[in-house]
Amino acid sequence: MRAFFDTNVVVYAYDSIAGSKRQRAIALIEEHVRAASMVLSTQVLVEAYNALLRAALLEKETALAVVEALAEERVVATDAALVVRAIRLAQRHQLSHWDGLIVQAAVDAGCSVLFSEDLQAGARFGDVDVVNPFADTIRQPEATHAAGKRKLAAPVRKTSRK
Repeated sequence: MRAFFDTNVVVYAYDSIAGSKRQRAIALIEEHVRAASMVLSTQVLVEAYNALLRAALLEKETALAVVEALAEERVVATDAALVVRAIRLAQRHQLSHWDGLIVQAAVDAGCSVLFSEDLQAGARFGDVDVVNPFADTIRQPEATHAAGKRKLAAPVRKTSRK
């Protein structure tokens, strides 16, 4: 099962004052990195870098190292065709064009879940379910639960998949 990560989930993993949201974000990232099921987009990589710097969560070099590590996971490239499909999807579902890009990337990658705090939890786009991983009651497909625990390195540990 592939899981798409919206920018906010990645950023919470590096926000030391985010409390339980940080712990949940770290656990999800570790779980999906370990299972090779984490999916992001080029948009998420750029937004995460910007947010980590803007909120002064990380220094430039450390933020870049995070992006480099995340780039080792499955990344959906944003190209012209994706943009057109995303705008159509956004218009059809009354989303912002930025959210349309996130959703369309998750759809194109064949994800079954999109982790996001910003999109409406429970929404469904094709085969993609939106899940707010920080909600009190989390509805997740069982396949997202993996055995074992691994500590999140700062930055996210690079893998050898390319």
